[in-house]
Amino acid sequence: MWLLIGISLRLANLTAKPPWTDEFSTLVFSLGNTFLSVPLDQAIAPDILLQPLQPNPAASIGDVVHNLVTQDTHPPLYFVLAYLWMKLFPSDGGLVSLFAARSLPAIIGAASIPCIYILGRVAFRSPLVGHLAAAMMAVSPYGVFLAQEARHYSLAALWVTASLFCLVIATRHIQNRTPLPIWIALSWVTINALGVATHYFFTLTLCTEAVVLIFLAWLQLQTSSKLSLLFSPPWRRIYAVAVGTCVASFIWLPVFLENRNRSNLTEWIRGSRVGLDLLSPIFQALGTWIAMISLLPVESSQLLVVIPSGLVTLIFFIWAVPILLRGFKVQLQHPETRIMIQVLAGLVISAIALFFIFTYFLGIDLTRGARYNFVYFPAIVVLLGASLAVCWHSPKEWMGKEQGKNGRKSIGRWGINGKKAVMLIWLMGFISAITVICNLGYQKYYRPDLFVQLIQQTSSAPVLIATTHKTYIHTGEMMGVAREFKLANSPQKPLFLLAHQEQDPNSSTIALENTLNKLPRPLDLWLVNFRAPVAEAVKTCVKSDSQSLPSVDGYEYELYHCQ
Repeated sequence: MWLLIGISLRLANLTAKPPWTDEFSTLVFSLGNTFLSVPLDQAIAPDILLQPLQPNPAASIGDVVHNLVTQDTHPPLYFVLAYLWMKLFPSDGGLVSLFAARSLPAIIGAASIPCIYILGRVAFRSPLVGHLAAAMMAVSPYGVFLAQEARHYSLAALWVTASLFCLVIATRHIQNRTPLPIWIALSWVTINALGVATHYFFTLTLCTEAVVLIFLAWLQLQTSSKLSLLFSPPWRRIYAVAVGTCVASFIWLPVFLENRNRSNLTEWIRGSRVGLDLLSPIFQALGTWIAMISLLPVESSQLLVVIPSGLVTLIFFIWAVPILLRGFKVQLQHPETRIMIQVLAGLVISAIALFFIFTYFLGIDLTRGARYNFVYFPAIVVLLGASLAVCWHSPKEWMGKEQGKNGRKSIGRWGINGKKAVMLIWLMGFISAITVICNLGYQKYYRPDLFVQLIQQTSSAPVLIATTHKTYIHTGEMMGVAREFKLANSPQKPLFLLAHQEQDPNSSTIALENTLNKLPRPLDLWLVNFRAPVAEAVKTCVKSDSQSLPSVDGYEYELYHCQ
């Protein structure tokens, strides 16, 4: 039932939201194509700009890997899988199918539901914990968000779940001082290798697992001061797993170091650390944690929607947090579940600590990308299932001494019993998942569909859309616009200018100047995300009043009418 609900949510409205720049990189590289085929510093037609999105029968898996290694910053495993998957689907108007690209992570995201059930059941030896963890994973707005993007994060989260399963098994054997089965050790190394080959940030999960294992070693030394315990059967194979994982990870080190030369692709993650900006990571992290359970349309542009959504969210968490904390407290009181709460909570706390270390000491603000929290998201879901299981199964123990009418335990002043509380928390998650599906939560950074509508309504003359270009990220911004024009079968055929810029902003100005001098008049010039001085040829055009035009997410523009 949870799998059916989860996959239905993840496939619902799958292509309603336009792809954004990161998704375009997935589409292009997974086809074995490259952005280098798009001409720069000249006016080009939409079909030329969209050429990298056309399926390429001559491309091979080798092309996918080569293009990623030489032009991108990610390992290739997911892109190879996407290459094979998208071959099963026909093109969409001559372009790669967006449904094909997004359905793969959606199905992988749904597969995490039975996997999280197994993890919760094995960790706490309780089918109830497994069911509740699976139920929360099915409707988690964060999980739906990851699964509805044509990116590799849902696959990376699946590897995290599998690696945590091996960690749980290892914890049992450490407790019992029995050898870790060879098949578990080999599986653990394989899973870790696949995780690193999917996303380099999977190494953060490996670091947190190392912290947890060090904690378990310290616990054993507390009960017995014999250092020989650290060389007992379970530990010897855990050391072998660590060595195998390191070898599998170091294979990617030369590629990772080469990727550092393309730091312009990751400039966005290096935020300011001056004044109030120091507090931004805290609120960004808090927003991501909240959205793992609940996300109402607080991103709406309408205050009449934002204010009630914010109030309901606040009331919900004021009510729900004490419930969850009581559940954790009860689980910690039981020797058979205490260690698993400590292991999973230790992993989450270690991961959060690493995020803030990267942010405040290394200048890499990982909190700016909510998707990076996949490194500990499965652990949070299992902890949530463990807490809710206490509420569902043992209300007497969970609520303490006070007892309501008819001998039933109640929660707070609303008088809701344990099972109803669990249902209400799950229902909040379900509504939040609907919020994400309808693009009212985790909204897309770019809205080319709205921008194209604006151009069609505003410009009757031929159109040139110009932007400054540094990386393929900016190519993707314009691809979104060109794709909307093509899919709408619009009679309007705008030209696009990607004015390349290395260090000197004037290079983009010169490219724009030269292009305008070659084009006939009348012409409507749309400068979109144009970060360069205005060309002299532009100054001869009439600038439209920007206040009379609406803003569009992802597209900061100025309109000039050139007569």
